[in-house]
Amino acid sequence: MTRKIPFALFMVMVFFVVCTKTPAENTSTADGTAAPEVSEKSPGENQRKSLREYLPVLLEKNPLTGKKTLALVDDDRMFAESFTAYAGFLEDATVVNNTPDGKAVRKVGEDLRRAAEKWLAAEGRPDYFEKYKWEYNLVESPEVNAWCMPGGKIVVYTGILPVTGNNDGLATVMGHELAHALLNHGRQQRSAEILRTIGGIATDIITFVAGADAETRKGAEIIYDLGSTYLASLPFSRKHETEADEVGLILMTIAGYKSEESIAFWTRMSEMNGSKAPAFLSTHPSNKQRVANLSESISNAKETASRIR
Repeated sequence: MTRKIPFALFMVMVFFVVCTKTPAENTSTADGTAAPEVSEKSPGENQRKSLREYLPVLLEKNPLTGKKTLALVDDDRMFAESFTAYAGFLEDATVVNNTPDGKAVRKVGEDLRRAAEKWLAAEGRPDYFEKYKWEYNLVESPEVNAWCMPGGKIVVYTGILPVTGNNDGLATVMGHELAHALLNHGRQQRSAEILRTIGGIATDIITFVAGADAETRKGAEIIYDLGSTYLASLPFSRKHETEADEVGLILMTIAGYKSEESIAFWTRMSEMNGSKAPAFLSTHPSNKQRVANLSESISNAKETASRIR
């Protein structure tokens, strides 16, 4: 009795065939024009060139942290998707424009953007900003939240303003969001999702090849999902939040805002609604840990800012 090949295995086989196709086998480029002729090379040389062209760069060094991070999706794709989604969101949202609060959001955003430009210039990477299209909008909503999409698209909800209290508190929130964009956390998360999906497919293939029955394979899938979530995804997300706090603190300090106000802001967030955490804190470090980390980071932020200003 023949065994049926699972769909996941079939897709991996198709992916392998596509990725190992040599350039000579492709007859047109993305814009539909004829592809240039490829000089004759050995099959091994053609395959190596094919893999370099089709497979994305796995790691990319961030100029602000010096760390190499996952980059399985390029910025062009991520930013294009982000810009479209952001425009769609604003069409259905109530954007607060010509009010003191609306103007404050834009002013603080621009101050932080200029601070980031100074920092990147000091690190010898002024070009890093080229593809970003910064936009900062205050949106009417009771939700205590703010967020940023890849490429610099930021939203601050009116519900968080009573907690920010002043422009220094607002700079704490918006600096954190700018940091997410500059650190390419969206791309890292997408890359991690790709790896997680590949791991799930690999689990399915291994259990299939091992001859496991459907119930055992389902159990392995559940164990993998739980393990990858609690041992990888959530810690990965909390690491990003801590990193955004630290870089955001430096940005607001370079921009001339009071770094100590970040402690006051997170203390107010901690006291808000007792033990109930607002959406802004989901998958984030605890308030206590956050305040402790920021307290330790203030001196470094001031030192970095004095070097860059």
